[in-house]
Amino acid sequence: MTGRQWVLLSYRLPREPSTPRITVWRQLERLGAARLGDGLVGLPADARTREQFDWLAAEIRQADGTATVWLGAPATREEEDAIIDGLRTARAAEYDAIIDKAATAAGAAGDERTRALRRLREDLRKVVRRDFFSPPQRDQAHAAVEALVEPAARTR
Repeated sequence: MTGRQWVLLSYRLPREPSTPRITVWRQLERLGAARLGDGLVGLPADARTREQFDWLAAEIRQADGTATVWLGAPATREEEDAIIDGLRTARAAEYDAIIDKAATAAGAAGDERTRALRRLREDLRKVVRRDFFSPPQRDQAHAAVEALVEPAARTR
């Protein structure tokens, strides 16, 4: 077993109505959970991720589903590395999207650029919150977003 502990959520929801399934899917996306199998997701264990999965499990049960929260670890370092690589790749894609949006916004001026900066800072904050194994794109995304600050605003 590896040294890192993971919090796992095993769940099942009825096909109909579809709204609870969509809600759970969106919440798992927002948390940045690794999809480990059909109805099985995981995150590195800490107080926040454990609490999030506990809340989500309660919501699943209220929607007539079944859910169990587990603590565990992959059996080998290679298995854990594969999960970490998957999470890192997912966050890298999100950071790349922010970098692209910042490049587009760099050509804007005035209020439009200010709005883009505000939106991208919020997008970046959300991605950072679910980034457990930072890819190199994290620093690049921060730099790209902060480059949108008007030069006059930087000197104040």
